[in-house]
Amino acid sequence: MHRTRGKVLGVAVALAATGLLAACGDNDSTASSTPTLTHTTTAAQPPATTSSAGGDTGQQAPAPEPPPQTPVETAAPERPLPVPTDAAPPGDTTKLTDKDKKFLEALKSQGVASSSPDIALSIGTYVCQGIAAGASEQDLTTFVNAMAGSDPSFDPAKMPVEQAGKIYIDTAKQTYCQ
Repeated sequence: MHRTRGKVLGVAVALAATGLLAACGDNDSTASSTPTLTHTTTAAQPPATTSSAGGDTGQQAPAPEPPPQTPVETAAPERPLPVPTDAAPPGDTTKLTDKDKKFLEALKSQGVASSSPDIALSIGTYVCQGIAAGASEQDLTTFVNAMAGSDPSFDPAKMPVEQAGKIYIDTAKQTYCQ
């Protein structure tokens, strides 16, 4: 008796869930027109009335007239702003400090060449900020390895990413975080 009641209840719940999901899954849209950017008033049209007392004549109510279409003004296409002539190209080393240059040269002498000085300098800055904030060596290593490995010029065939990360951390500690 108990098992039968449980089965019946399970079937009833499954049927109810299926019915509810089927009712919600219909993609039928009741929209009859495309929205426009103009504001129209419908004060001249009387509201539709329905009768629930069996007065259905089988005829459909007349469709409302669509609002008048007005052309939408199109703006001129946007154009990108020109690049300032004093902008430095990526990899430009003219605005680097002596400390930046020393750090980059130390990395290069150990076999780490970044595709852009900005990448190497941001890794060095991260190491210095992490040390100042008291980050653990493990946290520094994890993030520096990730940053070093994401450098487009990094070649894992030349050295493992862990070795490159260690070089970045040691070099930053020796030359950049002072």
